[in-house]
Amino acid sequence: MDGFPVNSSGSTKERILGAAELLFAQRGFDGASLRQLTAAAGVNLAAVNYHFGSKEKLVEEVFRRRLDALNESRLVALAKVAGAPDTTLEDVLEAYIRPALELSHDNSGALFMRVLARAFAEHDDSLRQFLSTNYGHVMRQFTAEFARLLPQLSKPELYWRIDLVTGALTHAMSGFGMIQRKGDVSEHAHREQTVQHLVRFAVAGLSHP
Repeated sequence: MDGFPVNSSGSTKERILGAAELLFAQRGFDGASLRQLTAAAGVNLAAVNYHFGSKEKLVEEVFRRRLDALNESRLVALAKVAGAPDTTLEDVLEAYIRPALELSHDNSGALFMRVLARAFAEHDDSLRQFLSTNYGHVMRQFTAEFARLLPQLSKPELYWRIDLVTGALTHAMSGFGMIQRKGDVSEHAHREQTVQHLVRFAVAGLSHP
């Protein structure tokens, strides 16, 4: 397998998750077989069944491992500004955007972005339901704060705009756009530039009459 190596150290469960993340990124959820996964992780099928029970539950755990921490960071950042009279759109967007970009610029997080892209591309209804059930409350809290700051927008119009901002964020997280980090620019500086440009872009899109 090319790209990101599977970490051979750590617990059996972590090795399985690492191998699954790599295989799902490369081959998709249907294209990655349990036989390939067990070979990559150096375990037997019984170990996968013991820790996860099924391939569907393994897929969910791959997402949970990354998204639990990401959305906890988002909610902590949102709690610092939500409801305050001096809170701006920039403040709320920073809370939404920065934790995601920090994850995507981490080596292991970059691999997960490819898995996330697969989830959007493959239209897996059970996975979409899992993501909605477990992380929908995060989006609802952000949407409530956006609605407070943008009372002039109807609910459908607000939802459209948030969807488009999320699409722009997902694109920025993928790293496949025209803007690539130059050799003389550090990862940190490039991430900060991305955050600043995306926040400005999102503010303009959300607040446009």
